[in-house]
Amino acid sequence: MRRLGLGLTYLALVGLFLGFTALPNPALAAEKTVTLGFTASQTGKLNVEAIRQINGLNLWIEQVNKAGGIKLPDGTVLKMAAKFYDDESNKDRVQELYTRLINTDKADFLISPYSSGLADAAAVVAQQNKRIMITAGASSDSTHFKGFSLVYMTYTPASLYLAGAVDLLAKLAPEAKKIAIIHEKDKFSTDSVNGLRKYAEGKGYQVVMFEGYDSGTTDFAPFINKIPAGVDAVMGGGHFADTTTLTRQLYEKKVQTKMIALLVAPPEPKFAELGEACISVVGSSQWEPVAKYSPEAAKAEGVEWFGPTVADFVKEYQAKYGKEEPSYHSAGGYAAGLILQKAIEKAGSIDTEKVKAALDDEDMYTFYGRIKFDTTPKAHGLQLGHQMIIIQWQKDKQGKPEKVAVYPPAAATGQAMVCPVR
Repeated sequence: MRRLGLGLTYLALVGLFLGFTALPNPALAAEKTVTLGFTASQTGKLNVEAIRQINGLNLWIEQVNKAGGIKLPDGTVLKMAAKFYDDESNKDRVQELYTRLINTDKADFLISPYSSGLADAAAVVAQQNKRIMITAGASSDSTHFKGFSLVYMTYTPASLYLAGAVDLLAKLAPEAKKIAIIHEKDKFSTDSVNGLRKYAEGKGYQVVMFEGYDSGTTDFAPFINKIPAGVDAVMGGGHFADTTTLTRQLYEKKVQTKMIALLVAPPEPKFAELGEACISVVGSSQWEPVAKYSPEAAKAEGVEWFGPTVADFVKEYQAKYGKEEPSYHSAGGYAAGLILQKAIEKAGSIDTEKVKAALDDEDMYTFYGRIKFDTTPKAHGLQLGHQMIIIQWQKDKQGKPEKVAVYPPAAATGQAMVCPVR
């Protein structure tokens, strides 16, 4: 068809004269690539958790594109593309690389690196450069008390990470009074145990030990030897490597207590490799494959459901990555994608201000749980909807380690147990 000088087809021009606008032709829909920029610790101390996180995010990207992309009202079809670098678990590398992702790679949206310390460093760059960032694998409350308006948290805040373990201790051992806390001195762990201490003391417990260890510590004897006699619970830890080592050494030194509740490592499937040392250890998990979130439950609460069911996510994850069940890190990476997808669909655009408005208004259930953000200037982007699941390692019928959800009751698949005599 011959085009007129202004680039309008004859029919489009007629439409203007008649007072209506021609509808987009699906056959002529424009396709646009949306670049998601992030770093991932493919090396360094955080690589186990970080690789799981990007596995979940990459599965979401693959599924969105396979389904035809995100379709906007004007007919544009958005296809997702990832651009990422190895941050080597190094905070200094993060700020350099996120600056590159924005200025050189022209990333449209950002996903945070794994860990609160690295995510906090990336958040500064995101805000300065007016890019929306969804934090996956980061739960430090303090990041959201810095005045950021474009950073949105997927995880339950760190201050509430082990609150459920305290509630569980009250049910398991009503006579318990004394808690010892041993923790990594990084940002996430410190925020978590400060919240834990405040929560426990508010419930009437005595925190009789509060000791921090440097990141990279491998010998915990100096800390274990300080645990007072008669302690009812040992809580704390940090990330996968250090918390796993701490667990093993608590077992080897035959520390006797009613509960051991630790951060990050226990929900990981690889934690079972500790064998007998992992039995009865409790951990707080952002998500588990046994979670009972469902479209029906969401409807009962009057909240919209978005994305795949728990069973469908697990099935698709295992089809792509093997038989091992996805961890909460994997689920968090996928959920971060869903959060962004829903906001783009609601905004009908990738314009930063429009997507920000949609995120501020977001309240939905996903396979990962409920998602809703604090929109006050004081704590903007802090996660308000999501709750932790408390798991415990027990023995199955063959005597092998088995992960059981024990709290809260709505998510429980079994009964909790006190630590056995070592």
